[in-house]
Amino acid sequence: MTESRRPLPHAFHPPVESFTLISDDVLDGMAIKDDQVKAKGDTSPHLRWAGAPEGTKSYAVTCFDPDAPTGSGYWHWSAFDIPAGVTELQRNAGAPGHGGMPSGSVQVRNDGGSHGFEGAAPPPGDGEHRYVFTVYAVDTEHLGLDRDATPAQVGFMLRFHAIGRAQLIGTHEVASQG
Repeated sequence: MTESRRPLPHAFHPPVESFTLISDDVLDGMAIKDDQVKAKGDTSPHLRWAGAPEGTKSYAVTCFDPDAPTGSGYWHWSAFDIPAGVTELQRNAGAPGHGGMPSGSVQVRNDGGSHGFEGAAPPPGDGEHRYVFTVYAVDTEHLGLDRDATPAQVGFMLRFHAIGRAQLIGTHEVASQG
């Protein structure tokens, strides 16, 4: 494992209760499906969760690539204010303009510039990238942000309002060209 591929320091993830996240599309530690790759499908994966802590009033969902060669990673998806009664997102729910997200939820602009999910697209030859899909259990119904917030602002608010976290990490690599 190279230095850039080490896990994020604990300070980035304050300790909170964990709960269960499963997917029909992402298997923890395994390569993601072509549907979740930008050039082949650009489709947000199915996600289902259970066992969130007592006091959960809403959820947030993110997808982050900590291995992107940007110095700050790459946000592929950031959504919040998902009602507490929702415990599943269908495949492609995060498509911009698709309308598959639950009523009241908010999707902010990803690092590619669109509101919704953007599939994996590591540079050719950059090695294996990790795609960290996280569902947060949140202690408030509304984070107090709107669709013009950045993923960093969402992350900042989640640092203070997340009471639980569930994760799946998929991988993807594009071979060198030539």
